[in-house]
Amino acid sequence: MIDLFSGLDAWVLVSLLLALTFVLAFEFINGFHDTANAVATVIYTKAMPPHLAVLFSGVFNFLGVLLGGVGVAYAIVHLLPVELLINVNTGHGLAMVFSLLAAAITWNLGTWYFGIPASSSHTLIGSILGVGLANALINDIPLGDGVNWQKAIDIAMSLVVSPMAGFAVAALVLIGLKWWRPLSKMHKTPDQRRKLDDKKHPPFWNRMVLVVSAMGVSFVHGSNDGQKGIGLIMLVLIGIVPAKFVLDLNSTTYQIERTRDATLHMSQFYQRNAATLGEFLALGKAKSSDLPEKFSCNPQQTEPTIAALQSSLQGVTDYHSLDADKRVEVRRYLLCLDDTAKKVGKLPGLEAREKADLEKLRKDLTATTEYAPFWVIVAVALALGLGTMVGWKRVVLTVGEKIGKQGMTYAQGMSAQITAACAIGMANVFALPVSTTHVLSSGVAGTMVANKSGLQGGTVKTILLAWVLTLPASMGLAAGLFWLASKAIG
Repeated sequence: MIDLFSGLDAWVLVSLLLALTFVLAFEFINGFHDTANAVATVIYTKAMPPHLAVLFSGVFNFLGVLLGGVGVAYAIVHLLPVELLINVNTGHGLAMVFSLLAAAITWNLGTWYFGIPASSSHTLIGSILGVGLANALINDIPLGDGVNWQKAIDIAMSLVVSPMAGFAVAALVLIGLKWWRPLSKMHKTPDQRRKLDDKKHPPFWNRMVLVVSAMGVSFVHGSNDGQKGIGLIMLVLIGIVPAKFVLDLNSTTYQIERTRDATLHMSQFYQRNAATLGEFLALGKAKSSDLPEKFSCNPQQTEPTIAALQSSLQGVTDYHSLDADKRVEVRRYLLCLDDTAKKVGKLPGLEAREKADLEKLRKDLTATTEYAPFWVIVAVALALGLGTMVGWKRVVLTVGEKIGKQGMTYAQGMSAQITAACAIGMANVFALPVSTTHVLSSGVAGTMVANKSGLQGGTVKTILLAWVLTLPASMGLAAGLFWLASKAIG
């Protein structure tokens, strides 16, 4: 990590430290903003004392970040179009990062202050989309090219479908529990348990399930939301000190060979499917000398790009042997080929087996660009874990008492938490960012309906309003800040 600071101008160093502080502040806020949802049911049902629940939740959030990988991190990064990612410079990178972070932090703090379970995921994604669209307007790029819309649609679907699934599945789980054991004490609220049984805590097995499922939600939250922070830090590092982070300098000779072989096999793949792809990729028509001096990713230039990349990696066994400009160049080629491969995979006419082969080649191609240094993962894990331990009270009350017209029963808490842990865990498997807030609160709402408790219209309207407004508000904030910052540096 010490190498990170060597050879940097003072203003770049200050900017870098400030940007990293902003990202970690976002993750810290995310900790007490979102993780309150993970511990809300276990605290409200008195399955665990608040401070113990928050402490354990912080630990499991930490572990979730450490063990979660980087799939969701780069799903977030690739919301930005490939042209913006491959042509970013230090000033532009600073403007981009500070704008989206300032917008995300502002909205998160505002919704937390009013105790509204708004989504940090929505906030961050909206901020990234706002920067992408503002960049398109500033540089006269068509709005259709300002954002990776296919990735945005995939993420939007996961954000919309996951709370709906949470509502339905949690309701069904509760109905199943009521059918299985209709007279069980797990169908009491904490107040009823205290008045009728003179007991403070849930029955033993219900308590165990509540505690385990709460820690499960904390773990998958750390894995999913922590990766968003990792993706942000990688945007910061690549945008401000690209020479050191555009490629994984710790890549082994074998990993570099895999990357080089992937380009060769990708070329063979395109030739094998020339009848289907020839026109889209202009196969056999473009030459290596056709690449423009200012590189632009164009599927029609795929063959020259592959040739240029193979030339750049010829005989390379250690990325340290490449000078800074060559590393940036290699990353541009890799990102462009990956972007083109994604577009090719969506073309009609390719067999399912061929599309699966192309996906494998893409993974090999990006193995040394989609990474995160260990210190980045640890820093995000600490920020998220520590953030979990403060500021949780505002949201716990909302989730426990203000969604339904009566308090939450133990069975409702178990149903909502088990559903949330499974839903977010599945999203992690498919590298899709989802909202812990929305999955859990919609799960609680589903159990209230299934329990015939009814919903508190005011709270539900407030949550839905935050759900609807978060995306456009964060987009507008980030776009405005990015426009102002671009004018200031331009």
